[in-house]
Amino acid sequence: MTSLQQAPAAAGLADRVKNILLTPKSEWARIETEQTTPAALYVGYVVILAAIGPICSAVGAIVFGWGAFGVSFHPPILSVLVSSAVAYILSLASVFVLGLIIDALAPTFGGQKSASQALKLAVYSSTASWVVGVFGLLPVLAPLSIVGLYSLYLLYLGLPRLMKAPEDKALPYTAVIIIAGIVLAVVAGMVVAPLRMMGGGFGAHGSTAGDAVSGTVKIGGTSVDVGKLQAAAQQMQAQADSARSGAPAAAGIAPDVLKGLLPATINGFTRGDVSSESASSGGVGATHAEAEYVRGDSRITVEVTDMAAMGGLAAMAGALNVNSSKETAAGYEKVSTIDGRMTTEAYDRTARTGKFGVVAGGHVMVEARGRAVTIDELKAAVAAVGPDRIEALSRK
Repeated sequence: MTSLQQAPAAAGLADRVKNILLTPKSEWARIETEQTTPAALYVGYVVILAAIGPICSAVGAIVFGWGAFGVSFHPPILSVLVSSAVAYILSLASVFVLGLIIDALAPTFGGQKSASQALKLAVYSSTASWVVGVFGLLPVLAPLSIVGLYSLYLLYLGLPRLMKAPEDKALPYTAVIIIAGIVLAVVAGMVVAPLRMMGGGFGAHGSTAGDAVSGTVKIGGTSVDVGKLQAAAQQMQAQADSARSGAPAAAGIAPDVLKGLLPATINGFTRGDVSSESASSGGVGATHAEAEYVRGDSRITVEVTDMAAMGGLAAMAGALNVNSSKETAAGYEKVSTIDGRMTTEAYDRTARTGKFGVVAGGHVMVEARGRAVTIDELKAAVAAVGPDRIEALSRK
């Protein structure tokens, strides 16, 4: 007779985190047979890991302040602590609600309803997104939070195992859960601070044939291309297998090449300090180049970051065809897809600060942020780097 296993206690927390991140397939097999309760999951896992982001963000805000574009301010400590506490409480609630959604959707995608298995799936697949909360300590590390998208891959692997969903239904099932997660994040964000408002109806359409999946799942202005999601998941699996085998990290575009993409001048702005670097660990590599441009009191910082072996994560982000916007009396924020590229844009007309970014080639982020500038000048700075040239380099 098979003995029942218990969910890991605090002493085994580190092993569970390591195993679900590095060997997710075998770890999901172990999790499938574990007998636990919501209280045990929360006390031994959720309350600990979910606290990483709020705590690190609070410390980062207190030490380094909030802000961007060369301007920052230190918020009142009480304000930081209150907002972090609210974010933490909402995170605890959101994972429980996500478990309910996973369970409710199971029959729709050929799976089996099980509240306990659904909660385990919601909890353990969230591991990566919780762990990357440590980057909140240093504002400069914020872009690395994209690694948290690995949680989507964990979810994709866990659905067939825990919810008994057929393999050919795992991708659309994952896509709908992602949308639910987006909605939960938006609702939580509206409580903590003003964020994008997304309205509209919910719908899904597409088809499956063998291992191929196509179509989209949509809510408001956001849609998921499940075909791209499948391709991204396969890419991530290949990258994970390569990393576990000890293969060298993907080099990406060389730092000196990225540095060479930064022009000497941009529309009257003269380049000042410029730097480039690369790093790799555990089969994951990245390269980065950055330059500051000056024109009188105006400043623009241009960054080019090749996520290299994290391209699968970026591809998964690209499968989320986000089109959303927020408009205020002072400025706006929006995310959209232009010429097949994901773009982010934000501008404060009063302060004349903003940022504009483009993901080129599925894994290279080009971003310009500045102060005492127009949004058109920021867009021109990104165009001067040349997303087309980056994509040409990526194909070589």
